[in-house]
Amino acid sequence: MAGPQLNNDSAATDTAIDGRQNGNVEDVKIHKTVPGKMAHHAKEAVKTDKAFQPVAAVNVADTQAPIHESQNGVGNGPHIQSTGSGVEVLCGPLLNYRHMSEEHSSNPIWHGSVLLVTQPGQTPGDLTIRRAGEVNGVNGLSNSHAPAQENGLVNGHSIQENGLAHGVTSQQNGLQNGISNGIESSQTNGHANGVNGSSSGDKTFTANKLYEDPTKAFFQWSIDVPFLDAETTWEYSIPQLREKKDQQPVSKPMRFVVASKHESFRIMFHSCNGFSVGTDEEEWSGPALWNDVLRIHEKRPFHIMVGGGDQIYNDGVRVNGPLRPWSDIGNPRKRREFPFNEELRAKCDDYYFDNHVRWYSQKPFSTANGQIPATQIWDDHDIIDGFGSYTDHFMKCHVFRGIGAVAHKYYLLFQHHVPPPVSTFTTDAPHTTKNINSTTPADAAQLKDSFVNTSLPEDPMYLIGKKPGPYVAERSRSLYCQLGKRMAMLGIDARTERTRHQVTYPETYDMVFKHTEEKLAASNGEIKHLILLLGIPIAYPRLQWLENILSSPIIGPVKFLNKRFGFAGGFFNQFDGKPDLLDDLDDHYTSRTHKHERKELILRLQRLSKQFSVRITILGGDVHLAACGRFFSKTDLNIPVEEDFRYMPNIISSAIVNHPPPQAVANLLAKRNKIHHLDSQTDETLLEIFDEDPARGKEGVEPKSASSNHVTMPSRNYAIIAESKSHSSEIASANAPASSNGTTAFQPPKNPREPLSKGESNAGVSHPAADGVTYTGLGGDFGLDVAWRVEIDNHDRQGHTEGYGLSIPALTASAGGAVQEGRVKYL
Repeated sequence: MAGPQLNNDSAATDTAIDGRQNGNVEDVKIHKTVPGKMAHHAKEAVKTDKAFQPVAAVNVADTQAPIHESQNGVGNGPHIQSTGSGVEVLCGPLLNYRHMSEEHSSNPIWHGSVLLVTQPGQTPGDLTIRRAGEVNGVNGLSNSHAPAQENGLVNGHSIQENGLAHGVTSQQNGLQNGISNGIESSQTNGHANGVNGSSSGDKTFTANKLYEDPTKAFFQWSIDVPFLDAETTWEYSIPQLREKKDQQPVSKPMRFVVASKHESFRIMFHSCNGFSVGTDEEEWSGPALWNDVLRIHEKRPFHIMVGGGDQIYNDGVRVNGPLRPWSDIGNPRKRREFPFNEELRAKCDDYYFDNHVRWYSQKPFSTANGQIPATQIWDDHDIIDGFGSYTDHFMKCHVFRGIGAVAHKYYLLFQHHVPPPVSTFTTDAPHTTKNINSTTPADAAQLKDSFVNTSLPEDPMYLIGKKPGPYVAERSRSLYCQLGKRMAMLGIDARTERTRHQVTYPETYDMVFKHTEEKLAASNGEIKHLILLLGIPIAYPRLQWLENILSSPIIGPVKFLNKRFGFAGGFFNQFDGKPDLLDDLDDHYTSRTHKHERKELILRLQRLSKQFSVRITILGGDVHLAACGRFFSKTDLNIPVEEDFRYMPNIISSAIVNHPPPQAVANLLAKRNKIHHLDSQTDETLLEIFDEDPARGKEGVEPKSASSNHVTMPSRNYAIIAESKSHSSEIASANAPASSNGTTAFQPPKNPREPLSKGESNAGVSHPAADGVTYTGLGGDFGLDVAWRVEIDNHDRQGHTEGYGLSIPALTASAGGAVQEGRVKYL
C-alpha cells in the first residue's frame, strides 16, 4: 500500500528544495521559514502509516548549474536586503576561548571568538572590547561593576542569597534570547590603560560571515586581549542589535574575565547538557544547575567553560521531527535502504538549526554562554543517541550518514564558530555521498541562494584528522590549547571517527600526541598540568558481564517476541533491533571492544607524563552521574603520588541537565568497583569521595544513593577545576592553609579505594575545595583543587548544590625523563 510522501505543500513550509522528481531538475523553489512553524511541521510529518514511501531519489550530478565562487567563499547568498533598522538577532552572542599566543613570553595574548546568528541580508557592525576593571577575589567580578539588585532574576526566578551578588545587575524580565546578561556598564567613556594602550580603552574587530541562506546568517568575530598582571574583566558590545522577539534594541554590553598572566584558568566542566526524549523537563526544573554555575561565577569567576560532549540533545529528530516517519518503518532493511533525499535533508537541516537556536537561547544556559568563554568537543547526542556505536551496516545507511552530516554542520557553527563544509550528504546528489579532498563536495542545489565562507584559516588550536570519519564523512576536530600560565588541555574528538570497534583512528592518536609532545617540550617545563578531555570516562567500573548477557543467545527468544508481538518494547532500540543498553555499553572505553585501545592510550599517557614531568588529569562525562576514577602505581611499589607518573585522576561529571540513572544502577556500579589491574605496575579504581548524601537532613528530599555507596553519585552535577594555590600578588589567599609543595610524607593505605595522598584525605563535603572557590593549598604549589557541585533537590529551580572536593598534587620533576630537540625520547 502506498503511503504519503515526505512532502510539505503548505504555505508555511520550512526551508525546502522542491522539483527533483521523475528524473528532471526543475526550477529550485526556496520557501522562506515562517517562525514557530517547525513544531507544526514536525507533527504533520508524523501523520503517516508504516508503508511510508520516500520521494524518488535521482542523480542530478551531471545536470547541476555552475557553482559561484566569490573571493571569500562559495555560493551567491540569498540576495535579501534588510528593510528594518539595526540587526535582528536569532541567537547569541556566544563566546568561545581558542588559544594563547606568545604564551611563553612576558606579554601573552588571549584569543577567542564571538558568534551571532541573525536574520539574512544584514551585516552587524564592529565588535568593541574595552577593559572594565580588575577582579576583587572572592567578592565580585570587578571593582567597577554596579551593585547587584537584591531581587535579580535568572531564568525568571528570584535568586536567593543575594542573587547574582557583587557586580551583576539582573533585569526584572529576565535575559532575552541570550543577548544581554544584565550587566550594567560601569563606564561609558572608555578606560585609561585600555587594550593595546588605546587612550579610549577600545579595540574593534570586524565580523566574518561564516554562512548565510534565505532564513539565517552566522557572523563571527575573532577577538583578542592581553593577559595582564591582575585578573581582569573585559567588556564587549556590538552596536544596533535588536531582539527578534519584541524588536527592542539591545544596548547592554557583555562581560568576561581573563586570568592574570601569572595564573592558570579556573575551569567549569560539564557534559550531557540536555534532556533525553520523554523526560519530564518540568519535573527536573529545566536547566536549573546553570543558576548555580552563575552564582559560583560571581563569587570567583570562571575563565573557561569546558563541554565534554552532548552540549545539545538532538534525539527528538526521530520522535517529533522529520525522521519520525522513517523511524516508524518496521522493516530494518527498508530503513537501511531509505534514501536521504534533498527534501528530507532540508527538513533535517531546519530541525537541527531550530533546536540549536531554542537551546542556545534558553536561560540561564544562554546567560553563561555570553559571559564564560567556552571550548568543547562533541558526543553522540549532539547528533543522535548512540551515533557511531550501532552495527556498521546500519551506521552506513543513508539516513544516518545524512543526519551525521547535518549535525556536524551546526556543531561547527554553534560550538566552534567556524564555517561548515560547503554541502552535506544527500542521495539526490550522489557526488556528495563520496568524500573528496577530505570534505563533502559542493552541491549546486544546496548552494543556490546560500553562501559558505571558505577563506578563513583554521585556528591553531585545532588538530584536524588526516582522513574522514566512517559515518560522518568529514575529518575529526581534536584540540590543544594552553589554559594560562601552567596548564594545557588536549581534547580528543572521540565521535567523528568512532565505530562499534574503535574510538579514534591510530593515526589520529599519533598526530595529537606528536603535537602535544612538541608543545610540552617548547614550554621548557612551565606546563605542570595537562587536562585530557574525553567524551566518555576511561577509569570506570567494567560491565562486561552485562555485555556478555546482552550479546548472548539467551536474548534471541526475547528479541523474537519483541519483533512479532512487541514484547519488552522498551528493552530494544528502534534502529538496529539490539538491546537498547548495548550501544551505551559499546560506547565506553571499558567495553570489551575498546579494551586494547584503552590500554594503549593509558600507557601512552604514562610515557608522556613521565617524559615531561606533567601531571595528567582526565575529564569525562556521558554516564549521568558523578565519580572520581584514578589510575596509580600499585601500592606495593611504595611510590608517593607526588612522584607517581601513573597517577591520573579521571574527573567524571555528568549530567548538568539530563536526569540521572535510577539509584539501583548507581548502586550496582558501586558494587562493581573492583581494584582492576591495567598491567603489572598500574592499578585503577574509583575513590570513595561521596561521604554524605546531598539530601541529608532535607525534608521531603529523597536520598540519592544507598548508604553503602560512596563512589557513584546519581544526581545532576558539574565540576570545577582550579589551581590549588594563587600565584598572583594581586589576589590574596587568606583562606588557604600553609603549604610547602605538597610533598609531606603520606603513608598509602592498603585499600587504594581510600585516599592515596593528603590531597585526597577527607575528600568529600568537608574538604576545603568542596566550595569551588577556596584556594586550599593542599595540591601544593602547582597542584589542582577539584569540586563536584551536586544537585540537592531536582525540584529546586534555583539549582542549589552540595560540594565535594579533593586536591591533586603536581608531579615532581624527579619523576620525568629526558627531552631532546623538542621530541620525546621514551624511557
